[in-house]
Amino acid sequence: MIGCGHNATSASTGQFKVALLTPGSISDAGWNAAAYDGLQRIKQQLDADTALVQTTSPADFEDAFRDFAGRGFNLIFANGFEYTDIALKVARLFPKTEFVVASGSASSENVASLTFRIEEAAYVEGVLSGELSKSGIVGAIGGIELPAIKLTFDGFKRGFLSVRPNGRVLVSYTGSFDDVGAAKEAALAQVGRGADLLVHNADAAGLGVFQAAAQAHIYAFGANRNQNNVMPVVVIASAVTDTPAAFLSIAREVKAGSFHPAMIEMGMKEGMVKVVYNDQLIAKIPPSALAQANQTEQEIIAGKIAFPALPPEK
Repeated sequence: MIGCGHNATSASTGQFKVALLTPGSISDAGWNAAAYDGLQRIKQQLDADTALVQTTSPADFEDAFRDFAGRGFNLIFANGFEYTDIALKVARLFPKTEFVVASGSASSENVASLTFRIEEAAYVEGVLSGELSKSGIVGAIGGIELPAIKLTFDGFKRGFLSVRPNGRVLVSYTGSFDDVGAAKEAALAQVGRGADLLVHNADAAGLGVFQAAAQAHIYAFGANRNQNNVMPVVVIASAVTDTPAAFLSIAREVKAGSFHPAMIEMGMKEGMVKVVYNDQLIAKIPPSALAQANQTEQEIIAGKIAFPALPPEK
């Protein structure tokens, strides 16, 4: 069902129409905020009519897809793995609309899946954590245990163990992308087990991880969007996806009629994934640790470090 109030932006008449479905609030300072940034860039640079809806259940997915496609939207972005099956189903009924699922697991004639290899940035953060950790124990807190999030944490763990082969990475999932309290509690539990650096992939709930880090006087990493300013005394760096640039690039192709739906992957090599350091805290990182992290980035770009593919949904 299409939302109302600040969760929906009505599309006016126009030649090129682009919609965005998000599974959570665009005020999360992370995954959904980055997607909204992309929608805004499309609106500004392509003079597009845009619309936004926050869905709350799978039933909403189909209603929203059908509503936008039925109203002649040219392109619909769905910001999450969970939209894949419904997008494939509805797309068959609306062949003139292009559907793009972020972190999707399949493609068709008019459905594309856009995956950011954020595990590459997580690997670099893992290397940095291996250099910075005093205890040799670090923590990772996720929201829902999705394949893409597990892949991200696997990248972080591999990076960490490449520097600290005898180290430990504690991983917890709260089952929610919105429960800040649960994320804080999970993070504090990891701190209690010796973790002295934290990474998250929990969307809005990531704030709880930052709160726990502040309480424990340790550092944490941001995810998906530059979160260094969310809590500047805690967030030492962020694993960032350039979602706005990717969305804009796809929208340009759709508008020009040159878009070919496929399984699209973008990472460090394409300039779409990077580690962004907090200017206020970068001086706290020893030059040798920073050099190691930068060297790791170059090795990833050069293809010297391999990453497993995202497993299929079924």
